[in-house]
Amino acid sequence: MRKTVLILDFGSQYTKLIARRVRELKIYSEILPFNTSIKKIKELSPSAIILSGGPSSVYDKEAPSASKKIFELNIPILGICYGLQLIAYILGGKIESTKKREFGFAKIKKVKETEFLKGVRNESQVWMSHGDEVVKLPEGFERTAYTDNTPNTVIENNKRKIYGVQFHPEVVHTEEGKKIFENFLYRIANIKPEWTMESFVDTSIKKLKKIIGDEKVLLGLSGGVDSSVTAVLLYKAIGENLIPVFVNTGLLRKDEEKVLSKEFKKLGIRVRKVNVSSLFFRKLKGVKEPERKRKIIGKTFIDVFYKEAKKLGKIKFLAQGTTYPDVIESTSVKGPSAIIKSHHNVGGLPAKLKMELIEPLRELFKDEVREVGKILGLDDWFIKRHPFPGPGLAVRILGEITRSRVKKLQEADLIIREEVKKSGVYDELWQAFGVLLPVKSVGVMGDKRTYENVCAVRMVVSLDGMTASWYPANYEILNNISTRIVNEVRGINRVVYDITSKPPGTIEWE
Repeated sequence: MRKTVLILDFGSQYTKLIARRVRELKIYSEILPFNTSIKKIKELSPSAIILSGGPSSVYDKEAPSASKKIFELNIPILGICYGLQLIAYILGGKIESTKKREFGFAKIKKVKETEFLKGVRNESQVWMSHGDEVVKLPEGFERTAYTDNTPNTVIENNKRKIYGVQFHPEVVHTEEGKKIFENFLYRIANIKPEWTMESFVDTSIKKLKKIIGDEKVLLGLSGGVDSSVTAVLLYKAIGENLIPVFVNTGLLRKDEEKVLSKEFKKLGIRVRKVNVSSLFFRKLKGVKEPERKRKIIGKTFIDVFYKEAKKLGKIKFLAQGTTYPDVIESTSVKGPSAIIKSHHNVGGLPAKLKMELIEPLRELFKDEVREVGKILGLDDWFIKRHPFPGPGLAVRILGEITRSRVKKLQEADLIIREEVKKSGVYDELWQAFGVLLPVKSVGVMGDKRTYENVCAVRMVVSLDGMTASWYPANYEILNNISTRIVNEVRGINRVVYDITSKPPGTIEWE
C-alpha cells in the first residue's frame, strides 16, 4: 500500500513547494484544505502530516485552524512557520507578536543534537517570514534550535513525534531544508522512498485494466504533453479500446496536427480527427473578456465532443489529461487561496456526456508527467515540448479572436520557438511564446510609415508552473526573434519582452 504524506494548507504561497520537496524524496504527498474533517484524514490513513505556513496570526478572528484530534492520531506531525505556531497554540503554548519582524535570511543555532536535526549544520542558513513567535512552549515540548531574533525556532515533542520549525525548509534559500525533510520522513515517520514514476506506471496500468475491463474510453487529445501521456498510458492498458479524438479548434500552434499525427503513428495509436475551427471563430466573434473567452471555448469544446461521442455509440468512460496543478488552480477548496482562472479541462464534460471520468495523471506535477512519458516510450523531443494552454492561442491574443490575428501569432510563435531551440536554451525554459497585444504602434519599413500590432515575447523558468521566474535571455536571442518577427510576420512591427515573474503575474497573459 502506498504511504502518503498529507499537507494541510493554511494559505502559504509555498504550500505547493512542500508537496514538491516530499515527492523529490520519492514519497507521495497530497495537499488538502486546512479544514479537512478528521474523518476524511483517517480515511486517507496518512503516514505523516505537515501543516503549512500561512499569512494569518493564530489570534486573528478568522484565522484558519485544524482539529485538535489530529494530534491524537499517533502519527508524526511537522508544523512549518504558521504551522508551528498553530501547534503551540492548540496544545497550550503562547504566541505573541514579535518586537522585530523577521523576513529573509537567518542562521539557526542548535541547542542539542536530535533525530530531527541530525546532520543539520550548526549556523546553517534558513529563510524566515513571520511577525509572530512562540513565547511559551506547550507541555512536553523542548526547543532544539534558535536564531538571534527567534528563541523557539525549532520545537520538538519526540515522545508524541510532533515537530515545528519557524522557518521555511521547503524554499531553496534554506540550505539544509532537504535534510530536515529527510530526517522527518525517513527517520521519524519511517517512510521508505518507494514512490517512483516506474512504480506509478506499473500500478496505473494494472488499476486502469481493472477499472475499465473491456469497455471503451474516449479521450480528448490536445497534442500537449499531458493528454498525449494520458493516451499512451491508456493504450498500454486497454489497446484499441482507447478512442482518442483530436479537435482542431483553429487556435493551436502552427502545424500542430501534423506533429501529433507523426508521433502517434509511430506508436501505433489511431487518432480520430475533427476540424471545427470555423465554429470556434464564429463563437468567439466580438468577444474580448478573457474569462468569457475561456468559458466559450470550454463549452464549445464540450459540445463538439458530445456530438462526436454520440456518433461513436455508447462509451462508458471519458479520459482527461488533468494534472495536479490544474486541480490546485481550478478549485478554491485546496486551502484559503483565490481561484486564479478556470481550466477548461477540469470538470464539465462528464455531466453532459454521462460518462465516468478517468484522470490517470491527476496526482502528478508536470515534470513527473514528462518522466512517465519517457518511461512509456514517447520521443524525448515530444516530451520536452513546452506546455500549451487548453484554450490555445486564444489566451495569448488579447482582445478579439480572428483568423488573421491567430495566423499572425502562429507565425510569430513558431519563430520564437525556432530561435530558442537554435540558441540551445529550449530545455532550460518552462515556456517560451508570443502574445499578440491589442495595441498598435508606429514604425518605418521600406521608407514607409507603418501602424501595426505589438508582439510580447514571454520566456520563463519553472519546475511545475506553480511559480515561475522570467528568463534573462541574452541580447542575441532577443535580437534574432525581434528581427525575424518584424521582417517575416505581416502585421507586427514591434516586439517587447515580458520580465514579470509568477507571482505577481501569471505565466499566460489571460
